[in-house]
Amino acid sequence: MKALILSGGSGTRLRPLTYSQQKQLIPVANKPVLFYALEDVIEAGADEIGIILGPNKEQVIETVRSADWSVPIKFIYQGEPKGLAHTILVAEDFLDEDFVMYLGDNILRDGIVSHEKRFHSLGSSASVLLTPVDDPQRFGVADLNPDGSIRRLVEKPKVPPSNYALVGVYFFTPLIIEACKSIKPSWRNELEITDAIQWLIENGHKVDASFVEGWWKDTGKPEDIFEANRLILDDIDGRCDGEVEESRIMGRVVMEEGTKIRRSVIKGPCIIGRDSIISDSYIGPYTSIGIGCQICGTEVEDSIIMDESRIVNAGKVVESLIGRNVRIKECDSLPRGSRMIVGDNSDISL
Repeated sequence: MKALILSGGSGTRLRPLTYSQQKQLIPVANKPVLFYALEDVIEAGADEIGIILGPNKEQVIETVRSADWSVPIKFIYQGEPKGLAHTILVAEDFLDEDFVMYLGDNILRDGIVSHEKRFHSLGSSASVLLTPVDDPQRFGVADLNPDGSIRRLVEKPKVPPSNYALVGVYFFTPLIIEACKSIKPSWRNELEITDAIQWLIENGHKVDASFVEGWWKDTGKPEDIFEANRLILDDIDGRCDGEVEESRIMGRVVMEEGTKIRRSVIKGPCIIGRDSIISDSYIGPYTSIGIGCQICGTEVEDSIIMDESRIVNAGKVVESLIGRNVRIKECDSLPRGSRMIVGDNSDISL
């Protein structure tokens, strides 16, 4: 089995962060979201992976190559985004056997191993991962046959036929390529994967549903990233590879090599990346601090702080998503007040 992971898209709901970085590279519990997808498909038996790239292709390539992977990875540039089915056509030469297509901004707690086994045991032309949601009107929704197979897929229905939403993980045989070539662009001028799957159904090919039992998060919005960060930190085991001086450590805390904690209180679950320095501060639950950060005289809770950022005497920071190499400090000259240079679509609470 091969894997096709999608890492394109502009990430407009995560601006201004996504002006400078690809949305799938935003870290959750100090790991790029994209890496969770890579780990899942490798665990499920993928022997070769293709990654669909968008505008920030060099950034994705560099990040993926910074880690060691046990299978070969091929990078495939999509060009102008024209829909999920279009990515399959772009990758047609790569997809010469059964494959899993995985949207790279998704995180599934329990992975996809059981779903891969189900797909190959049933011998269907496709299998779509579904999960129950409280607001199916916001999603693509499956209308199911009595045997659990899919009758049709409906995009954001006003009257949903079920509460089972598409997760963003699909198993296909190469027959899906013919389906993608047979459909026309939607009103969005995109080739929709739901239309390609519907083509399979209408042409007599069985499409099965596979139901997600653990939690699933689509990390397309800041609140989803925070929630995914909380869920993952809830499962961590604490360890201390750093130095602790005159400080209190409570709960499950991961301190990586080179970290220094001085005169501070650290309350888990949280993770502090290597070579970071925390002094005279409080780091509260559900906080992820990246590599090489410095936090001094500040309270931080329920936040994600990316690599090389420095926060000094900044009061209390909560529910914040702070990018790489950011500097936040108390104003030390008159007139006092908040001095800000803020990009488009920012969200600030003072």
